[in-house]
Amino acid sequence: MKKWILIMMMITGSLLSGCSMLGEVNETLDYANTTMSHLENLNSFAEEAPQMVQAAMTDSEMKEELEAQLVTIQQDIEEFISLTDIPEVAENIHQELVTKNEALLAEVNKVLDNGQLALDKLENSELLTTAQEVSSLMTQVEGLLE
Repeated sequence: MKKWILIMMMITGSLLSGCSMLGEVNETLDYANTTMSHLENLNSFAEEAPQMVQAAMTDSEMKEELEAQLVTIQQDIEEFISLTDIPEVAENIHQELVTKNEALLAEVNKVLDNGQLALDKLENSELLTTAQEVSSLMTQVEGLLE
């Protein structure tokens, strides 16, 4: 009988540690998917923005659209920076992403004055370069999915 109890305890322990590993894998996948979505949005912005900035110089509707995108990016960055459930395996890359996102947020804040786009500030900012730097970390995040 003692052997049977011991065997059951070992099986239960194995199952529980397996569940724990499965939970960690799921958390890592959730984090990687959230991060990839965020980076894809930034990458799209970095690709589209140069043409939008040019058009916004003469087209007030395009300026409003660019302004709206910047406000959305600002909110997305703030949400990403505030993430708290970071899997252990992603802690280093997350810290690097937070640092880059904080730099990007500072650039966005420079060109948005009370939610209004200041085109002259945008032309002289490092916003697009910084957005490209952040999105360049996509391959490291993709590694979490492997």
